Amino acid sequence: MIHIHEKTLQDLEFYTVLQQVSEHCITPVGNDEALKISPFKKKEELQVALQLTNEYLSSFYNDNRIPNHGFDTIAKEIKLLRIENTYLEVHSLKKIVSISLTVNDIVRYLKKFEEYYPALNEYASDIEVTKVIIEKVDEIVDRFGDIKDNASTLLFDLRQAINKIKGKINASFSTALNTYHNLEYLDDIRESVVDNKRVLAVKAMYRRKVKGAIMGGSKTGSIVYIEPETTLQHSRELNNLEYEEHEEVIRILKEVTNFIRPFTPLLEQYQAFLIDIDVISAKAKYAKSMNGILPEITEDRSMFLRDAYHPLLYLNNLEKKETTFPQTIKLNQDSRIIVISGPNAGGKSITLKTVGLLQVMLQSGMLIPVHERSKACLFDRVLSDIGDNQSIENHLSTYSYRLKQMNYFLKKCNKNTLFLIDEFGTGSDPELGGALAETFLEEFYHREAFGIITTHYSNLKILANELPHMLNANMLFDERTLEPLFKLVIGQAGSSFTFEVAQKNGIPYSLINRAKKKIERSKVRFDATIAKLQKERSRLEKTGQSLKLNEKKKLEEADKLEEINAKIQKKLESYQELYDSNQRLIYLGQKLNDIAEKYFENKKKKPLMDELFKLVQIENSKRKKVSAKAKKAIKAKETQVKKEADKKVAVIRKKKKAAKQKAIATPKPKPVLKVGDRVRMEDGRAIGSIDKIEKNKATVNYGLFTTNVSLEQLELVEAKK
Repeated sequence: MIHIHEKTLQDLEFYTVLQQVSEHCITPVGNDEALKISPFKKKEELQVALQLTNEYLSSFYNDNRIPNHGFDTIAKEIKLLRIENTYLEVHSLKKIVSISLTVNDIVRYLKKFEEYYPALNEYASDIEVTKVIIEKVDEIVDRFGDIKDNASTLLFDLRQAINKIKGKINASFSTALNTYHNLEYLDDIRESVVDNKRVLAVKAMYRRKVKGAIMGGSKTGSIVYIEPETTLQHSRELNNLEYEEHEEVIRILKEVTNFIRPFTPLLEQYQAFLIDIDVISAKAKYAKSMNGILPEITEDRSMFLRDAYHPLLYLNNLEKKETTFPQTIKLNQDSRIIVISGPNAGGKSITLKTVGLLQVMLQSGMLIPVHERSKACLFDRVLSDIGDNQSIENHLSTYSYRLKQMNYFLKKCNKNTLFLIDEFGTGSDPELGGALAETFLEEFYHREAFGIITTHYSNLKILANELPHMLNANMLFDERTLEPLFKLVIGQAGSSFTFEVAQKNGIPYSLINRAKKKIERSKVRFDATIAKLQKERSRLEKTGQSLKLNEKKKLEEADKLEEINAKIQKKLESYQELYDSNQRLIYLGQKLNDIAEKYFENKKKKPLMDELFKLVQIENSKRKKVSAKAKKAIKAKETQVKKEADKKVAVIRKKKKAAKQKAIATPKPKPVLKVGDRVRMEDGRAIGSIDKIEKNKATVNYGLFTTNVSLEQLELVEAKK
């Protein structure tokens, strides 16, 4: 059985959280219900509530949004249904239809998407989906909120008769209007409406000449409003019919109400379901506003809150566009109690409140702003003593009040308890108060309770260092400026920086020295050692962050280089393919040239065709059969690679040409080429020898093939020896 004291909820500002949650409700009754949220008594109910909120939160991030659950409360209608012989008005019936449709939609939707919302579907599975109420009301009420003419035979007949009599009234009135108008008894406005009836606007001097009932007159008395005698009889008949119609409408409404009355428990269930959905939705929206999640709930007694934010502080800073610093806290069997020390305004109390508030929120079925790898466990009790509780009304000093609190803690504290104490031991003589606080802490420790305390007492820091399952912790400060870094560090006590802070605030150094002499030397040295270690820790923290940053940059650079390397490798492979393809084409060209030469010499067609056919067959044997689509893709790739290669070759040629033009700025005499000289073309790399020279053209032999080239395009590589 879980029990969390009211005082703890107040200390941790839980009701402020509820106020913020309630603002996300879309109905007034949901808003009121959200303000009543409290920690669950049973673990099974809590597990269900957490799952419901978590599933609703997931609906904001997927394509299966849960239908709207807005509704008008039917509390008044439910009260009337419980009273015999009462009947519901049309607008009440419409509210009942609306709430029935809304519930039916949500229940059917959750059933359809059971895979996404198993817990919500299970929660809604006992809600009956029925159309009979909707159909019954739809039979008698139209979409404008009026009772339909065919709601009953009698109503239909009455309305027919009413329409006829209204026709007669209009006809008789028109006759009277024309008659008296022609006699010039009427005022310029001719007619008006009094008590929903058409009346003649008669000049006061002719009122005795117009037969009918006087219904009133104008303010000035110049006009008298008269209902003509001819319409009076019809009006009386209309009144009777309208009375009968009203009675029949009430009879129909009573009949429908009596039909709905047995469904009262279902309608109560409908309303309760929609209120619950409104509260669940509000919890989910609140979680979304601060990136809240459902951490893993462990059965063993261990808690690991990674990057935990204080919800109120986080949302407040978000509004102001300021940074909120998260904390990481771990409690388990081997480290049950954390003693946080250090100077004020460093975030000790906020850290303590963050743990407490998140625990209470979690145990109230709410999601919390922590990292997704966080773990939490459930406690039977959460005890707190936070802030100055001196009270004029109850005549208790701070210390007396705190002793009463400690007495309560001692009665309730056990291994399933989480205790949170801010400024432990303060309010009395430091020596005596510290000793008593140490004894209390030892007692909590031996009872295996979990807890976090903040203190300035050195003896509590020493105790945390001596006991194996208790840890010291401190809030980091900048070693030079003494500005808080709002980061909790486990494993080392924090110095209060008493003298350092005093010096920073302008207290004369001579006074600080005198103060140091007044206290035990060992205590000063102990505090100085802690301060030194704390500064060292702060420096190491900065170095570590810097190293992490550098490592991250190097990894990013390595990834970039790897990517560039892969691209270069790919291009090399493409160019290799292009080179091999071109070499093959050169070889084919040489073979074709040889066949052409043979044909040139012997003029025999058959050997020519045989050679060509043989060449084609050899080439085709190397080809693989590919589809037209694949062939197109290969062709496109080859074209792309060729374009890239041509671009690069063009750039290289341009550079070479520029370099060559620079080199021949002072032209050298061109050597005289002879048969047997080794030569190459100006833009080429292949070297061949001149077989013969004829009419300023040379036949160059490249081994595999020969070609005719102009002497001007050749350059000497090596003269014939």
